[in-house]
Amino acid sequence: MNIVFAVVLGMLGLAGALTLVRLLLGPDTLDRIAALDAFVVLLVATTAVYVAFYEDGSNIPLLAAVALLGFVGSVAAMRLAERRERHR
Repeated sequence: MNIVFAVVLGMLGLAGALTLVRLLLGPDTLDRIAALDAFVVLLVATTAVYVAFYEDGSNIPLLAAVALLGFVGSVAAMRLAERRERHR
């Protein structure tokens, strides 16, 4: 089972690196916002793998809070960017 966790963490790390590249090099503000939202989802998934590996449920409220804040933040940023695009 340790091999599965290692493979999953490796894949999440690769996805995080590619998401950071999109975040830094994104040609548009909306691309960067979407990459930041994807990075938050990857962070939650990585924490969920940690919880599953160590069988420690004390971080589950943290997962819910970070996921909720990430969703609300990305929706607010998308709406702000959309308004900005309309005024140009």
